[in-house]
Amino acid sequence: MGFVHFITDVVLVMTTSTDISLKDALRLGMRRLASGVCVISTQVDGQRYAMTASSVTSLSDSPASLLVCVNKDAAMRPFFTYGQSFVVNVLSQSQQDISNLCASAQSGEERFALGDWQENDKQMPYLADAQVNFFCQVDNDNYHYGTHQIVIGCLEEVTVSEAGVAPLVYVDGGYAKIV
Repeated sequence: MGFVHFITDVVLVMTTSTDISLKDALRLGMRRLASGVCVISTQVDGQRYAMTASSVTSLSDSPASLLVCVNKDAAMRPFFTYGQSFVVNVLSQSQQDISNLCASAQSGEERFALGDWQENDKQMPYLADAQVNFFCQVDNDNYHYGTHQIVIGCLEEVTVSEAGVAPLVYVDGGYAKIV
């Protein structure tokens, strides 16, 4: 009869102390949580808007919905009102430049200079070559918590790319490749 040996890795445990604030500890800890990168897009009064977001997650499959957290200082934040349509475009590894552009100081139409942008029948701009497009409608009056507005998007339509799965991932303050 053979023996099975379990080897555990040594884990460095960092706790908060008086040397680091809870806010800074949170930020340091969250740098270790990888997330997919999305560009949120919408159109209001004929003007297109887009912003990069990494705080997007599924909320429920019944009703099908997503949760998006938007910084209170984001130029698009006022547009997330009840009934407003928007699109969550899940970026691929080849779309890092689009992520950077939509997170930059550029604004309005300048953020649409890169990518294959098209519009659906509601005139919502979306990236046709994204990994996924989640077409949503704001389904609540939003919740404000600290520095962010929490938006629930009720799904109206989903398009999934036929290309292989290769999402753009953000971790530790930069982009990572999934192999």
